[in-house]
Parts: sequence; C-alpha cells; structure tokens
Amino acid sequence: MFSSAFKTFTSNITSNYEISKQPTATAGVWTIFDAKKTTTGAAASVFMFKRSSLERGDGGLSVRTSATSIKRAQDEVVERLKKEATSLARLRHPSILQLVEPVEETRSGGLMFATEPVVATLAGVLAQKDSADSSARRVRADYGEPSSRAFREVELDELEIQKGLLQIAKGLEFLHDSAQLVHGNLNPDAIFVNAKSDWKISGLAFAGPPDAAEGHQPIPRISLSEVLHHDPRVPRSVELDLDYTSPDFVLDSNVTFAADIYSLGLVLLACYRKPHISPFETHGNQSTYKQLCSSTSTVPNPSNNYLCANELPRELAQTLPRVLARRPAQRLTASEFQQSEYFDNILVNTMRFIDSFPAKSAVEKSQFMRGLGRVMPQFPASVLGKKILSALLEEMKDRDLLALILQNVFAIIKVIPKSQETVSVKVLPRMKEIFLAKSKTEERDTSKEAALLIVLQNIKLLADNSTAKQFKDDVLPIVQVAMESTTHSLTDAALQTVPVILPLIDFSTVKHELFPIVANVFAKTSSLSIKVRGLEALGVLCGVSSPSAGQADDLGGQHERNGPDKNTSSLDKFTMQEKVVPLLKGIKTKEPAVMMAALKVFQQVGQSADAEFLAIEVMPILWAFALGPLLDLSQFKAYMNVIKGLSAKIEREQLRKLQELGTSRTSESRASSTITSPMSNGFSGSAQGTGNEDDFAKLVLGNKSEHRNDPFAGAMSDGQRLTQNPPTFSWSSTNPSSGPSQALRSTTPSMAALQPQPQSRSVTPDVSMGAFPTLQPSTGSSASIWGQPALTAAPIASRPLQSPNYSSNAMTSTPAASTNMWQTPGVVPTQQTPAMASPPILPPPPANPTMNTNAWQHPNYNIPPPASTPSNFGIPPPQNSQSSLQPSQPQKSGLDKYQSLL
Repeated sequence: MFSSAFKTFTSNITSNYEISKQPTATAGVWTIFDAKKTTTGAAASVFMFKRSSLERGDGGLSVRTSATSIKRAQDEVVERLKKEATSLARLRHPSILQLVEPVEETRSGGLMFATEPVVATLAGVLAQKDSADSSARRVRADYGEPSSRAFREVELDELEIQKGLLQIAKGLEFLHDSAQLVHGNLNPDAIFVNAKSDWKISGLAFAGPPDAAEGHQPIPRISLSEVLHHDPRVPRSVELDLDYTSPDFVLDSNVTFAADIYSLGLVLLACYRKPHISPFETHGNQSTYKQLCSSTSTVPNPSNNYLCANELPRELAQTLPRVLARRPAQRLTASEFQQSEYFDNILVNTMRFIDSFPAKSAVEKSQFMRGLGRVMPQFPASVLGKKILSALLEEMKDRDLLALILQNVFAIIKVIPKSQETVSVKVLPRMKEIFLAKSKTEERDTSKEAALLIVLQNIKLLADNSTAKQFKDDVLPIVQVAMESTTHSLTDAALQTVPVILPLIDFSTVKHELFPIVANVFAKTSSLSIKVRGLEALGVLCGVSSPSAGQADDLGGQHERNGPDKNTSSLDKFTMQEKVVPLLKGIKTKEPAVMMAALKVFQQVGQSADAEFLAIEVMPILWAFALGPLLDLSQFKAYMNVIKGLSAKIEREQLRKLQELGTSRTSESRASSTITSPMSNGFSGSAQGTGNEDDFAKLVLGNKSEHRNDPFAGAMSDGQRLTQNPPTFSWSSTNPSSGPSQALRSTTPSMAALQPQPQSRSVTPDVSMGAFPTLQPSTGSSASIWGQPALTAAPIASRPLQSPNYSSNAMTSTPAASTNMWQTPGVVPTQQTPAMASPPILPPPPANPTMNTNAWQHPNYNIPPPASTPSNFGIPPPQNSQSSLQPSQPQKSGLDKYQSLL
C-alpha cells in the first residue's frame, strides 16, 4: 500500500519541513533530527533510516553471506521498521508517540517519518546518567554523546522516574484494554522522552494480539519462533531485546498482556540500578537467558535485592514482587500497577490530577488551583518547569480559572532555573493570545480583569525575565490595555508599574506611546486616587527618582540632585514645558493629595526647564496652588521651599546671563580701544590708532606694503597720516566769505554733545541722538572736491571734544589760546556767547599765507572758542546768522579747499 508513496521523487517531509543538520539522538537504527514545519512553525522530530547502515561489518550484515541472503535480510529489516512506523499511525494516546507525517521511502531505499518533538530515548538518558561510571562505558558507546542541549538537560530523579513509569503504565493499559495489543519488546530504546519530560511508548515492530485473542486481527500475531531466533545477519537493534523479555516468551512460548508488565518491571529496575541496565545480560542468546532463569540467585527477587547494589525505595517492596512474578496470573495488570503503593504520594497524585484535569468539574479545578501553591515547594524544579507549568499554560483557555492559574505560573517562574527562556518561549506568547485578543462582546470580562491584575502585580518578575525588546513587544501592550481600562483598580495598578517598565523602553517609546496614555488617563479621570497615581506616573516620566534614592532637591543648589538612573529614559525638556506643565495647570481640584503630588512634578520640571519659562509659566501656578485653602502648614512650607528654590535658580541664571553679557561688552570695548582712541563725540583721531592700522596693513599685505606709493607721503608725520579714503561730511566745506567768526560760531558744540558717550559706539557721532537730520552745506560754501559728502566716521576731527566736566561757565578764554589738533585734547577756555540754535560744523583753517606756500605742510590750527552750545548736532546753521567772531575769508580752491576738511 505504500509502494506509490515510496516511489515518488519528491518527499513530503523534506519539502514541508526544515530539518536540522545535526542529529538529536539515536534509537536503534533510527537517527532523530529536530525539524520545524515551514508553514506553521510547529516543531517535530524526523526519524531517518539509511539502508547503508545495514551493510556495516561491525554489528551489521556479515560480509561473507551471499548477495541474495543479504538482500533478503535487508528486506526483512525494512519491513519490520515499516511496521513500527505504521503502527504509530493507528494508535492515538497521550502515552503513545504521536505520528505527524506517515512513513516515506527515500531514493536510497531508506525510510523517513515525522513525530511529535522528542529529545532522547530512555536508553540515552540512562547512558548519560552513567557517564561517570566506568562500568557503563559499553552502554555509553552504544548511544554516543548527546548532541543537543535539551538532551543534556533531561533529569532522572525519583519523581521523574515515578511520573514516567506511571505514563508508560497508562500507555500499556491503552494497548491492552483498547487496542488489544501486546507490545512484545518494551525496553528503554522503545521509550522516548519529549521536551516536557513525558515518557512515550514506541518501538511497536513486534506488537501483536495475544494468544487468547479471537477473530480476525488487523495486525498479525507474533511468531515467537522467528522473533526469538538470533540472526547474525541482522543488527541486534532490530531484533527482540532478550535482556528485557518476559520468561513467558522464552520459557513458556506464550504471548500474554502480562509479558509487558514483566518487561516494565525490568525497565523499573534499570532506572534504579547502577549501572542503569537490565539485571539480565544475555547478549541476545536464548541459552544464556534460560540459564539465568534456572537459578533464583540470578533472577531478580526480594532475597537478592532484585540484583541491585544500591537500596531501592521502600514503596517498591510491595510492588516489585507482583510485577516480576514468574507466573503471569500473579502479576499486576497495567491498571493495578498505577494504583500500587509505589505511586501513592502527594506529588504523583498531583501530576495524576493534572493529567486528568479536563475531566474534572469546575469546583474540583478551582480547589486544585488554590491548593497547588502549598505543595509546589515539594516538587523538583525540573518537574515544575517542564510538566506542571506546561499543563497550566494549556489550561489558560479556561477564563474562570485564569487568575488562579497565573498565580501558580508566576510562583513556578520564581523557582525554576533558566526562567528567562521559559518566560519568553512559553509564558509571554500565551499571555499575548489571551489579553491582546479583541473581545467579541462589549461586556465586561471580570475573569480577564482579575487575571490582568495578577499580571500587573508580577510585572517586576516579567521585566527581570525578558529582554527589552520582548518586554516592549509583548508586555508593554498588556500594560497599556490595563491603563485604558474603565476599571479603577486596573488603571491604578497599571500606573504603579511605570517605574518598573521605564528602564526597559527607549525614549521614543516613552514619549510617543507611554506618555500620551498616562496623560490621557490623568486628564480624563474623575477619580481622586487615579489623579494622584497619574501625577506620580508623570513625575516618574519626568525623572523623579524613587523615595529611597535620597532626599528631594530643594533647587537651592546646596546639594547634589538625586536624579533618575542614567540608563532610564525620561521626557525631554520640550515635552515637560509644552505638555506636562499645561496638564498640571489644568488641575481643578485643590485636594492636598493632588497638590502635593503635583508639587513633586513641578520640582522635577524645575530642574530641567529654562529660567525664563519657570518665571513666566511655573511660578504663577505654584503660587496659585500654594495658596490653596486646604493645605496645612507643613504642606504650605513644602510649596514655599520649592518656590524659593526655583526663585533662587531664576536669580542665578539671570545674574549669570547679565554677567556674561557685561563681560562680552567690556571685552569688545577693550578690543576697540586698542585700535582707536575714542572721542566723546564718537570720532577717533589718535596717532596710536593710525599706527595700529599700519601694523595691520603690514600684517595682511606683507612686505609689499612698504613699497607702496603713498600720495601723501611727507605731508604729515607718521602719527598724523591720513587714511587713504578719508570720509567727508556736508558741513566740512565752509564758505570762505563767512570768515572765522561764522566758522567758529558754527563749530561750537552743545553741552549735550560734550557728555561722555559709550565707548562701544566710538564710530557713531552721538549715541544720545535718536536720529540724524538731513545734512546740508553752510551758506555760501562751495562744493567739495571730493564729491558728495559722506556720513561715515573717520579720524578727521580737528579737535576732540572735551571731558564731561565742561560747563558753560568755564568757557571764558580768548582765541589766542590755540592747540594742535593732533595732540591730546585739553581744556580750551572759551568766551561765553549767547546760545544759538545752529549746530556746529567743522571750521575751515584760518587764512595763513604760509599755507599757500606749502599746501602739504602740517597745519597748525588755532581753534576759536565756541560761540554757542546748540542742543542738536549736524543741523546746518541758519542763513541769517546774527553774529560772527572772525572776518570772512576768501574762497579757497584746490589744496586749500582740501585742507579745509582737516
């Protein structure tokens, strides 16, 4: 019937499963590989048999046999292995190995099938346990080194042995009572251990109906003459294992159900003996077996302690004699074996109850879940993690028991080793299915809410046993669901988890996912307790440390701040200023609990916010809250401490800012004073400034500046050298006919212009003026040879203005007192004259015949006393000037006109 499947060129298993390259375990001639289905990701184990393994000289077919004999022996082995796989397809029981993909024949003539995932055979586990015993090296060599971590993690303590034997007994009960089959070859190689440490029956190559069976049987009867005959051409692994065979087969030639019970007793002894092997060592020889059974000293019995060097559990004293009885009628049945004293203890009965949990009533289930926590400390960690935890997770589909189940699940996580892997692989996926699935109805699910509350109470345990990514993807959505719940107890518990979940999520998640939910809950809730809890959560998001971290900062700058952990993500300054503070500002209630919780948030915001923001936005809110009618004295003092601290911070920041600003202004003025010596009216005419200008030209132009042609070379001394492009002013050209008196009167500065001006504005004529009116030339003045007058400052002032101690009463000297315009300015006494409204203009030099002789000679001006103290600067004098101090001078031209600029 399998011929068509065997001849196909494509394998269903290889095309639908991802098979690992390294084997997990071996079972006789079968090599077991871990696999995963490509479509669903379901785990599986793939059994592979290679026909070439039968051709080995060591334990395989003899090289001396003929080709026809070898071919016939190989075909017999292949058919026997096919029967083993096909028998699994007809049997469905929790204690029978489950087949997921039927047997297939490979192109090389081998076989392949897939089952539920397994990690080892019992024979491999026993060999691993004997790894340190030198007497077990032979057994160790048969099974090789364990290649998978799951294989190495399989434990074999007394409870594991009891649990496993109980499961095998249940499987035998199913075979005997329901399937009406005798296993015929029950041995450690026919028992598989899965990832949950459950024991499964396999190796049904010799299974068949008992001799007492009547009618047609789907499986042929066992031919004892064939199965007991040792064929040297066939590997021993595919023959009947005489070391675990009942005397019913070898001595009585009877096929009965009791034969499997005897084999089960030998397996039980192998689990306790050291080394872990059968008390019968026949090497596949029937004669040796019969010889061992002929003497009571070589047959396991109570007199020789069942051929065990070590002491057996006392519970076996009543069970083993009835299991290893010589007569089949005296042995226990599979059902009676399960009820024996060997399994009569609280731990085994607990696992029995879990196995039969679906058949229990709701009241029994609830009572069991409530009492499981009391007996849980007595279980080994391996049993808790693999057997009980897996059973509890499967029962989470029962919503009525969900809260009780989760309590026991978290209790197990606390005690089992490698709990992080268990949480990430088993617990979190199951929790996501339950709590994140959309409800079909809008009705309130109280059972789910109670379970969710248990999860929130154990959020720290989940955080410690999951990575940051797993927590963000699997746990954080569950917390968000609880925050948005309409049940106050859930929302309150969810807000309390913020300090736990904050270190595990990044800043972007805090700002864009967690903070909006917390802010929304705080803004919309009408519950006082939720309001306070929301403020506490907002404080944590802003960086408030735990109360045990130390004293709170009073913002006075006297001690170090107790900020959050540097690895904890908190909100940035912008979010606190633009979103958190408006939330606090909108608080309507004046309850002291809310006010004090808000104070902590304000205190934390004050550590990060700008001083200007604190002064304008935060301080008014704090004062409004501080004056609340419900605050007592201590609470008001707490508010005042924060207000004073924030005020001190604002003061410090403002003083620092002003000091930095003053320092920068001082440095700028000092830098400008090194280039030009400022005058009171804003013009610079210092010889030092000219020298620095020459130094700068040499610096940027190099040696080329020394050979440049200076059109005014020799006209002035080095300290009096003109700039190359001197600026001109509208008042610089005066009418020669106006005479010295007119010029002198027009150049008299006002007292306001004599006031000291800021040094930083040395280029500006008068910083005290709001604007400059339009400048126009004086009456009768001719156009300047330099074209349109410019209003730029240049060192052309013939005489700097006086120091601030000038007064109108001091100006009483005669014009004879003259000074050099390029010298350091001194006090020039002037004769007091009536005040005039016309502004001063720079006077032309007085008529001097010597100046006509040499136009480039350095002039020596005698500055006449000021005629008036105008209140404005730069306004041309009126045309109808009433008086003049000096006679008019003839109009100048050429270089004489240029000199008037000086």
